[in-house]
Amino acid sequence: MTKELIVLICLNQTGMIFSEAILGETISAKLMTKESIQVFGAIGAFGYSFFLFLIGVKTDPGMIIRASKRASFVGVLSVLAPLLCTLPIVLLYRQFNNGTDRISEVYTTLFLLPYYSPTSFAVITVVLSDMKILNSELGRICQSSALTGDMLSILVIIATNVINTWPEFDKSGFLNFLGSVFAFFAIVLLVLRPAMSMVVRYTPEGNPVNQAFIYAVIFGFLICTSLTKWNRVFRLLAPYVFGLAVPHGPPLGSDLVNKFDSMVHNLFLPLFVTGCAMRFKSINIFKDPLIMVNAAIIIVALLVKFAVCFLPHLYNKMPMMDALALALIMCSKGIVELASFTYLVDAKVVDQDLYGFMYFVIIFLASFVPLAVKRLYDPSRKYAGYNKRNLMGLRPNMELPIVAVIHVSDNVDSIINLLEASWPTKDNPMTVNVLHLIKLSGQAAPIFISHQKKRTLSGNSYSENLIVSFNNFQGNNWGAVSVNVYTAISPPSLMHDDICTLAFDKLASLVILPFHRRWYMDGSIESDNNYIRTLNARVLEKAPCSVGILVDRGNMKRATMMPSDSSSSPDHNDLPSYNVALVFLGGNDDREALTFTKRMAQDTRISLTVLHLTANDNTQPSANKHWDEMRDSEVLIDVKTNGYINYMHKEVADGHETAMIIRSMVNDFNLIIVGRRDKLESQQTSGLIEWSEFPELGVLGDLFASVDYSGRCSVLVVQQQETVVGI
Repeated sequence: MTKELIVLICLNQTGMIFSEAILGETISAKLMTKESIQVFGAIGAFGYSFFLFLIGVKTDPGMIIRASKRASFVGVLSVLAPLLCTLPIVLLYRQFNNGTDRISEVYTTLFLLPYYSPTSFAVITVVLSDMKILNSELGRICQSSALTGDMLSILVIIATNVINTWPEFDKSGFLNFLGSVFAFFAIVLLVLRPAMSMVVRYTPEGNPVNQAFIYAVIFGFLICTSLTKWNRVFRLLAPYVFGLAVPHGPPLGSDLVNKFDSMVHNLFLPLFVTGCAMRFKSINIFKDPLIMVNAAIIIVALLVKFAVCFLPHLYNKMPMMDALALALIMCSKGIVELASFTYLVDAKVVDQDLYGFMYFVIIFLASFVPLAVKRLYDPSRKYAGYNKRNLMGLRPNMELPIVAVIHVSDNVDSIINLLEASWPTKDNPMTVNVLHLIKLSGQAAPIFISHQKKRTLSGNSYSENLIVSFNNFQGNNWGAVSVNVYTAISPPSLMHDDICTLAFDKLASLVILPFHRRWYMDGSIESDNNYIRTLNARVLEKAPCSVGILVDRGNMKRATMMPSDSSSSPDHNDLPSYNVALVFLGGNDDREALTFTKRMAQDTRISLTVLHLTANDNTQPSANKHWDEMRDSEVLIDVKTNGYINYMHKEVADGHETAMIIRSMVNDFNLIIVGRRDKLESQQTSGLIEWSEFPELGVLGDLFASVDYSGRCSVLVVQQQETVVGI
């Protein structure tokens, strides 16, 4: 179950306990007086208006323009198809009741049709976020379709309200009613939106917006909530539309969300949901035949909506399980639908029985959909490929595809220095896909930008310094390096999916991740980011290729004594400018690390030392261990015979002796490369795992990142691809 679902169920149960349906009319009246209910309801209604406003602030209306034709088509169908298919049921009901006193119920049912199958962008976004699939491919399609459907749903509901209020006014009164709606849209879109955009434009990049503007926007929201007195359509429309007019993201939108989102979700919305449950008058909701008619309409609407969301994607070759999950998500119900029917029962458009029925329908769908989608859709399933995407699987002189992850500007130089030391030449080319990760703030939908397409958002340019640095790196290695830069703006808990998806799509053999801890020049800790640490652990678990975690201790200088050119003969008299060591114990990860290190050994600017540590016991190895040792010996053959690689072999008794050897050599090298060797026990590392602080680095990598280590040698921890099936 999702977090929102658990909270929703608990709050509804609390509200139902105090409702008239459970306590009875007498006891309920004593506990909750009319005045207290009015205050409770007013606070809840204000909280829901605030919720709609913040959802509008988080939403980027430009997603409608950027949405694919398929997503837009499904979004439109998800609203119009249920309306058209349920209309015959209402007309049939009218035929049987024409001329009776129930004809007013027919018109009420006709008015309710747009409320039975709307597509709520807010609800679907919350469901995707709680299920941690917001920035998955499925999540992006759902959001694009949902936003298109949401806008169309709003227009249909406005039109229905306008038609329904026609008998209440004379001609001039109706024109005033309609004119107020258009005037509101004109003021918000033509006056307020440009004014707020100007505030954003004149706020220096990276600086917070002036707090006076924040409170001015909140004042505008309060005015929107008071418009209900003049036009009841504004109750569900005005806060959301005004929120859409606020420029999303930093600095204005993100500041509003950061200041008020927690208060709305933790205080106002719980009061509103509890108040909705307290409106129950009777548990026996099926005593009226009208309920059965509405039940039939809802079932038909949901089935049609499910079909029009499922079949087009199935036709377009989407896997059946994914298409089923997408269709279920598009049928989700939540707080927006609950609020709509609460508004209708307060306005006496629907009776208590119909409200109670819809309440149970919404709770059922809010409970069923997340559980079903969890069973149907696993975003990490696609990463388990049938091909080896690691360094050892590459043929000689084959292009090396890499995904390099950047969080902050300090990561840029260390990543470029490592890539420079990896000897990119025209004969050994390298493709670097740089992914700049930015924390999602003040927006509902994650964004993925390909800078090759020159895309910018809201007039702002993302990752400019990063792009310049990597373009310079590409220019310095022209013909040997190809660079593609991307920016992903998403929640930290979902960033691993952006990394793994890019690595999968680009057929990468290696993902390079910065370590979560950074140090000052004197060795003291500068920052320790836990969300980056969690991200690295998730990538290690799900990545479709090999992974390297780079621990930069400030000694990653660039090996650029002269341009590297494969067309010229290497001058072996050049003095090496970059000292690299590999600690080899054996196993898949160490063999992968050795393969990466061999690329460096081809560059005369690199001085490479391979330290091979073996156990000094004479026990007979098992069959598996013997086979592993044979594979280790095979990859070490050319290392031992290469005159430009310093091969050292030492026997050790335990982990303590290994640690002493490593600590004695750290000051002689700029970079040390080790295999992660997760959960792989050996005599060489015995006794060290109990002191390990960072399991994601393995036992040896942890030694370099520990607090008591004062050396400035950087380390690259390599893990060979794990998610391979069918091999």
